[in-house]
Amino acid sequence: MASISKASTVNASGYVQGPLKWAIAFSASLGAILEVIDTSIVNVALTDMQASLGATVSEIGWVVTGYAIANVVLIPLSAWLGDYFGKKSYFIFSLIGFTIASVLCGLSFNLPMLVISRILQGLCGGGLLAKAQAILFETFSPEEQGLAQAVFGVGVIAGPAIGPTLGGFLVDGLGWQWIFFVNIPFGILAVAMSWMFLPKDKPKNKARNHSVDWLGIGLLIVAVGCMQTVLEEGEKEEWFSSGFITSLAIASVIGLALFIWWELKTAYPAVDLRVLRHRSLAAGSFLSALVGMGLYGALFVVPIFTQSILQFTASQTGWLLAPGALASAIVMVMLGKLSTKVDARILIAIGAVGTASVMFDLSKLTIDTGTDDLFWPLIWRGAFTVLMFLPLSLATLGPLPKQDISAGSGFYNLTRQLGGSIGIALLTTVLDKREAFHQAILSANLSPYNAETNERLNMLQGALQAQGIDAATAGQQALALLQQTVNTQAAVLSFADIFRVVGVAFLCSLPLLLFLGKGGAGAKAPVGH
Repeated sequence: MASISKASTVNASGYVQGPLKWAIAFSASLGAILEVIDTSIVNVALTDMQASLGATVSEIGWVVTGYAIANVVLIPLSAWLGDYFGKKSYFIFSLIGFTIASVLCGLSFNLPMLVISRILQGLCGGGLLAKAQAILFETFSPEEQGLAQAVFGVGVIAGPAIGPTLGGFLVDGLGWQWIFFVNIPFGILAVAMSWMFLPKDKPKNKARNHSVDWLGIGLLIVAVGCMQTVLEEGEKEEWFSSGFITSLAIASVIGLALFIWWELKTAYPAVDLRVLRHRSLAAGSFLSALVGMGLYGALFVVPIFTQSILQFTASQTGWLLAPGALASAIVMVMLGKLSTKVDARILIAIGAVGTASVMFDLSKLTIDTGTDDLFWPLIWRGAFTVLMFLPLSLATLGPLPKQDISAGSGFYNLTRQLGGSIGIALLTTVLDKREAFHQAILSANLSPYNAETNERLNMLQGALQAQGIDAATAGQQALALLQQTVNTQAAVLSFADIFRVVGVAFLCSLPLLLFLGKGGAGAKAPVGH
């Protein structure tokens, strides 16, 4: 530690020079990676948790929902909490809290304890992602931001794919508790590295230190908390046919309107919405939501397809996604230096068009689709996603004044998180609706007056009778098998529709690039307003 610090200096603009900056980068990024992986690692363990804790499907869903709600509430507050308590102190506190909450999750002996522990984990984890990215922007000079954000981005992009892979291995080999216990050694390491390497906190602003925007915090909890609950639980509750979902949606809209009004009015807001005056942040945050929809939405759909249609296990699905995560990491590192020399808008456009083409390619899947058919599209998806993620971060946050980086990073990461939730909610609904649509169309052809239907039924019935089954039973089973084939085909067609929707969404986002700056291509982040 001493040798690293002695070999490092801080230049006139406040950026760290020497090996210390990379120690800071790895310390901050490790905390962010823990949070991102824990967002997706739980999904493969829900069935085991349900059986172990005696919960219903809807009840066990709150293990995911509770974490997501706590997470999105804390992300926009991370800038204010960092200013209030000190960035280093708050980051280390979040890491300690996240690690302790992981222990409590693993020790949970009933559902309420697990859900409460997950909420605590989400509250502590919410401060890690945005704060880690802000620390990197404040540590590295604009010329070095590409490499710094590449280190950060490896975990953020690869994390959603690493989670199911690691989770499947741990659940199958050790039990669901270990998806939480695995955080302990890495959490301790992250705390130790952050304590040693993160820069000391600056003296506090006395005015801000005595001003807590309790009303703003309360309105934020109502607005974002209710919105996230609607997105997580809406499909199960049949959306607005449920009084519960309708009430939450109304509360979210009213809470959001009051929150925006109050935060723009108060002198010391909990969330500084005034940073949206920067055009790059406003446009970049909207694009971030679309990237979140594509990144999390596509990763959400592929495991459902492989497990429900191809009958993959959790581990097999995880291994299928792993090469794409590796491709993301490799391209992220390669792009680190290039992103500071090329117009970010060009890279984002290539990434959006490339991802859209992959989605259209995936839309050609059939009942006979196998691992080989998915391997390269998922590799390319991982690579093209990076071309959007890294340049978008630089083009969105790079032009901001240094004092606005924390607030801007919080808002930017919030939109990506909410975009992912909106994407999953929308795609789940579209998947159900399109499956019902295709099922109705295909079932219309299952008529005793249809020659092809009768031919297929007779063939199936004959095959069953050849196995010693009587004619009446064979007829019933043949009809059931034919209906199962129709249901499977309808599901495959609905998945194809989903991939087309994601592809079109990426193409529709291209005009927003006109509102972004050039990002790394010669752009310099100003040091003041």
